[in-house]
Amino acid sequence: MTIGTALTAKATRALLLGSGELGKELAISLQRYGVEVIAVDRYQDAPAHQVAHRSYVIDMTDIEAVKKLIALEQPHFIIPEIEAIATSALADIEAEGRCTVVPNARAIQLTMNREGIRTLVAEQLKIPTSKYAFAQSFEELQVAVDSGIGYPCFIKPTMSSSGKGQTMVKSPDQLKAAWDYAKSSGRVDTGKVIVEAKIDFDFEITLLTVRSLDETGAVKTDFCAPIGHVQESGDYRESWQPQAMNEASLKLSQDIAFKVTNEIGGLGLFGVELFIKGDAVWFSEVSPRPHDTGMVTMVTQKQNEFELHARAILGLPVNTDLRGVGASAVILGGVDAKGVVYDGLAQALAVPDTEVRLFGKPEAYIKRRMGVALATADSVDEARSKVLKAASLVVVKSAS
Repeated sequence: MTIGTALTAKATRALLLGSGELGKELAISLQRYGVEVIAVDRYQDAPAHQVAHRSYVIDMTDIEAVKKLIALEQPHFIIPEIEAIATSALADIEAEGRCTVVPNARAIQLTMNREGIRTLVAEQLKIPTSKYAFAQSFEELQVAVDSGIGYPCFIKPTMSSSGKGQTMVKSPDQLKAAWDYAKSSGRVDTGKVIVEAKIDFDFEITLLTVRSLDETGAVKTDFCAPIGHVQESGDYRESWQPQAMNEASLKLSQDIAFKVTNEIGGLGLFGVELFIKGDAVWFSEVSPRPHDTGMVTMVTQKQNEFELHARAILGLPVNTDLRGVGASAVILGGVDAKGVVYDGLAQALAVPDTEVRLFGKPEAYIKRRMGVALATADSVDEARSKVLKAASLVVVKSAS
């Protein structure tokens, strides 16, 4: 494709719906190819706002607000980064042929709601998943758990991310609190929650999967090396690449990721989450955009996940080759404060072969991701040891 020059009449414009840390890195990658970036979020001074050519604050679940902004900016690409978006507005705009929704409006509608993607994967594509059920009332939830899901199980909103609203329930007395939390903490209350049986797995991975154009203009699919990760309450804390796994489970993982992303369609990078036990693989979730666990690729791959997403969107060649072994660890807020300062950055960067990315979020919460530490090494264990030390040395404090 022909790419214009930013801030000129012929500019190629990309509008980011969601401007967190992933959006910030994507904005930088797009700008390296001269793309004009417009960053949108629900609060002022979000990370991508700080690097974009222009920024806006709107309620992205408001159909008319989304349509009005798109009409004003007339972007060539609309790139969602979060779940809480008026997906029907994107479908209307795509149907009018005015711009490209990445990867497409159907994909956003499917993946923003756990009901849509789980039904597609388990019932249409016949891919193994955990046992699951949807419930519109606490009574329905009780019946689902008692009639087959069992304990322990996970209760989640059908629309959420980063573990928001998710609870592992180990006994009946915990079920009501989990229902209330899921109903109140999702990005959007869809009226339903999903309950999933716990799978006995050895480890879980993110398989970054890229749909791009080859030299003939045909769509091709490439896979990054598998990423292992640790989550707490459904939210990412550590990741490393590559995750060691046997050939059979890797091939099956790639087959599942191909089937899911091929059915979704479009161009771009997808984060496919999978559970692994021996040779067996279960599908967990898919995100049609860069994945938080994939931040490790900033030190492990020749082209990181943001570069891959930008290139695929723009129809440019991609390279998923691994550069080396590495790990990432989250730097949490640790405080509830507006306006923060960071101590210990010099000490963290003194740990050999480490890097730190501070996201620049204007407000900290106890469990909010405020930055990420990255490290390379000759082995995964060594990289994890380095990165955990580096992350622990960065302390977030209230500026007041």
